[in-house]
Amino acid sequence: MGPFGGVRSVGGREGGASRNPGDSRGCHCENQDRERALRSRKGCTRTCGASAAAAVGPAPPPSSPGAAEGGALPGPGGGAPLAPPPAALLSLPPRPSPPRVTSAPPPRAPAPSPPPLPVPLSLPESRFLLPRGRDPEPPEAGAAAPGYPSAPDMSFRKVVRQSKFRHVFGQPVKNDQCYEDIRVSRVTWDSTFCAVNPKFLAVIVEASGGGAFLVLPLSKTGRIDKAYPTVCGHTGPVLDIDWCPHNDEVIASGSEDCTVMVWQIPENGLTSPLTEPVVVLEGHTKRVGIIAWHPTARNVLLSAGCDNVVLIWNVGTAEELYRLDSLHPDLIYNVSWNRNGSLFCSACKDKSVRIIDPRRGTLMAEREKAHEGARPMRAIFLADGKLFTTGFSRMSERQLALWDPENLEEPMALQELDSSNGALLPFYDPDTNVVYVCGKGDSSIRYFEITEEPPYIHFLNTFTSKEPQRGMGSMPKRGLEVSKCEIARFYKLHERKCEPIVMTVPRKSDLFQDDLYPDTAGPEAALEAEEWVSGRDADPILISLREAYVPSKQRDLKISRRNVLSDSRPAAALGSSRLGTPAATTTAADATPSGSLTRAGEAGKLEEVMQELRALRALVKEQGERICRLEEQLGRMENGDA
Repeated sequence: MGPFGGVRSVGGREGGASRNPGDSRGCHCENQDRERALRSRKGCTRTCGASAAAAVGPAPPPSSPGAAEGGALPGPGGGAPLAPPPAALLSLPPRPSPPRVTSAPPPRAPAPSPPPLPVPLSLPESRFLLPRGRDPEPPEAGAAAPGYPSAPDMSFRKVVRQSKFRHVFGQPVKNDQCYEDIRVSRVTWDSTFCAVNPKFLAVIVEASGGGAFLVLPLSKTGRIDKAYPTVCGHTGPVLDIDWCPHNDEVIASGSEDCTVMVWQIPENGLTSPLTEPVVVLEGHTKRVGIIAWHPTARNVLLSAGCDNVVLIWNVGTAEELYRLDSLHPDLIYNVSWNRNGSLFCSACKDKSVRIIDPRRGTLMAEREKAHEGARPMRAIFLADGKLFTTGFSRMSERQLALWDPENLEEPMALQELDSSNGALLPFYDPDTNVVYVCGKGDSSIRYFEITEEPPYIHFLNTFTSKEPQRGMGSMPKRGLEVSKCEIARFYKLHERKCEPIVMTVPRKSDLFQDDLYPDTAGPEAALEAEEWVSGRDADPILISLREAYVPSKQRDLKISRRNVLSDSRPAAALGSSRLGTPAATTTAADATPSGSLTRAGEAGKLEEVMQELRALRALVKEQGERICRLEEQLGRMENGDA
């Protein structure tokens, strides 16, 4: 009995409801939230007017109908019937009642707490929760069952575009193969400062009292002597250089002295400073910053200067062919010829990209604000006639864009790279449709593949090094090492050296890779300057790189220079001598020169092989007839005729 006259509750609490969360039926509070009490594992904490005895009630006798039938127990004073106690309480043996309490029923043991109900999660995984005791069943084919994600949600496979250039491997050469101690020019002009062909490397260098550039044979690696001769005919700093695509010993240069000079380099390189150019082209009134040879016509050269004028020259006659002085209202950033040299595109400081026909002097197409940024941009022609541009956005983010010349309203593709300040210099390989993008001041080279299907510009990979680049030169395709699967080679300019970087596609086979090396433009010009001026156009004359393929020395096959047929001939000759064959026949059989079959594929030995075959045929016929005669004699001897 509690201190307030009530009966001690089952859970040991006086004058209140049971602590048993499953026995909250004794509370008569109207605002009691049973679900909340069960979920928080707490009993009712309100003070009730009903006594604990009324809440618990006397235990019915075993013969009570309500207890026997499991019905509700009548409440005190004829109140509402109480719910039957849990089965766990009925099954437990009653405790002995205290000696001083005679009227109160024996206290019952508290029932075990039921397990907590699962609380729904706020995460999306809550839709995967299933009722307790049910095993998940997989959904039927073609249908999504409740609680299971649909088919697209369960697919985590990423589709990767297949390309043979996805794993292009870039690697700088060793230090002993670099060109050390080169004082690269510090002129603030967005030029490559480097030009290379299969024979020579040219680098614009610092020079006192004028402009100069260095011309080195590709084999002259290592430290370059400060006294090494240079090409030093300009009176101002050199801004741009370009090798002639049709003569590996001719190079043109543009300078701040407003002149364009064409130089003839000796076959084995310079042995003394070269000061006398072959041709001096004078026509610009301000510094000349852009030089570009015509891709298919011999001796046709384009130059553009800070006077916003584009000039087309015939170097062979040193005359000015075309003068385009009204198409660019501002500084010209770069100029690029198309595949056959019928058009060229230009990027201008007024943020416009133009396509120009130089022979007519007309503007074919123009796109204003191709890139909205104020920093320099570039534009180049691709092999299929599309335009590829690099520039900056309004927020100074570097961009790449692909344009269709037939519709320059919107770009076919536009990508943003980063927020660096250096101008992006694009280098294009027309044979593989891969564009290499190098930023001045960057330490990386990004390369992209241009395709015919969206999104058109596909990022391949990035080559990263430690030191930034001052300039970059690209080797033509015919100067690469085909046997090493080399698809590009760049010459990266540091502050004091030039470092070649080799781009290769790993292949296990040592055979010539036709898919990596389609026919490329050769050194032969397709047109003469006069033919191009008359209106003719021609694509570059292509050559196969298979002839330049040299198999690795480790896999050379050693062939024994023996004639297989001559090995069996002595036995036949021996048998012939036994049977009385004339000596002339044996001599003719041995007259076959050793190793003639190994040289059968040579065109000059074809007649000799034919003579040997005729002699061999005659010998076989003669031996066949002789065998027949011997068989006849043998038959007559067996028959006794002879």
